[in-house]
Amino acid sequence: MIAHTSIGGRRLRVQLSNAYGTEPLVVGAAHVALRDKESAIMPASDRALKFGGEPSCTIPPGALMLSDPADLDVPKLGDVVVSVYVPNEAKQLTMHSVGLHTTYIVEGDATGHTSLPDATTSQSWYWLAQVEVLAPTGDGAIVAFGDSITDGATSTPDTDRSWPSFLAARLQANRRTANLAVVNEGISGNRILHDLIGTNALARFDRDVLSQPAVKWVIILEGINDIGFPFRAGGSSADAVSADDLIAGLRQLIERAHEHGIKVMGCTLTPFEGAAYYSESGETERQAVNHWILTGGAFDAVTDFDAVTRDSANAKQIRPDFNIRDHLHPNDAGYKAMADAIDLAVFEKK
Repeated sequence: MIAHTSIGGRRLRVQLSNAYGTEPLVVGAAHVALRDKESAIMPASDRALKFGGEPSCTIPPGALMLSDPADLDVPKLGDVVVSVYVPNEAKQLTMHSVGLHTTYIVEGDATGHTSLPDATTSQSWYWLAQVEVLAPTGDGAIVAFGDSITDGATSTPDTDRSWPSFLAARLQANRRTANLAVVNEGISGNRILHDLIGTNALARFDRDVLSQPAVKWVIILEGINDIGFPFRAGGSSADAVSADDLIAGLRQLIERAHEHGIKVMGCTLTPFEGAAYYSESGETERQAVNHWILTGGAFDAVTDFDAVTRDSANAKQIRPDFNIRDHLHPNDAGYKAMADAIDLAVFEKK
């Protein structure tokens, strides 16, 4: 599995997850290395990971497991390869379906192989929760928290074109923000108030934001699925929410972040007329939520993604040059415009 870094460092550790597993997960072996190209690694960079000094571990259902630190010169904005061997069948996978990086899969323990030329491929991550790079004191992280638009859905795979990836590149190019990592905690299909794909935002906030090391900011873009999915084919009217419901949910996230000394940037919901779950009542809700984000004063900073992505001829729709196929998710150019709209001065060292 391929993970793209933001800041670099000289040591790292890997977090594996059995959060959604119903049985203990046996990890027979795990390795980390720097990527060469496709499935090939740079052989001299290969490191066998250990867990409490042992080469294997068992992760209980619902739990996460950190590896011991491994010495490795990790470049900024580079690709790290994480290889995991699971000797037994995992009946309930913990996975991230929209990984947007090619994953290479073979039978048997190939964790130490330099390449996997005959592998089956996927665009998902399995059991890989995060890669942590040891950074100097004073460095920190920005968590991008949201749904598929934060996840980077419909961006070009293997090119790191989600808006959090573009933001990470901007931060590294600016001397005053190069000490900040970006952690992408977007989940396609996620909602604030109800489960759908992954646990709802209120329930996963502790694990995905508050428990992360050295978080200084969280950027929240979430709510369009709460508005839209009840109107989609197969959706449930029981999941319908009001603008006030969504605002109350966002207030909860803000308060919980502030309790942990984390500042919060709120982002307006992007246009969705023409999407499969669009409705006029949903558009009214989106406008009400966006008005509150912009004028309510609840956030420490605000970015108007709506203004960046809407069509000047029809504010309900995404710009035609940003619409890749579904009137909801931007293309690479749209994601770049979103990242470029974020004021880096908000994050600069004072």
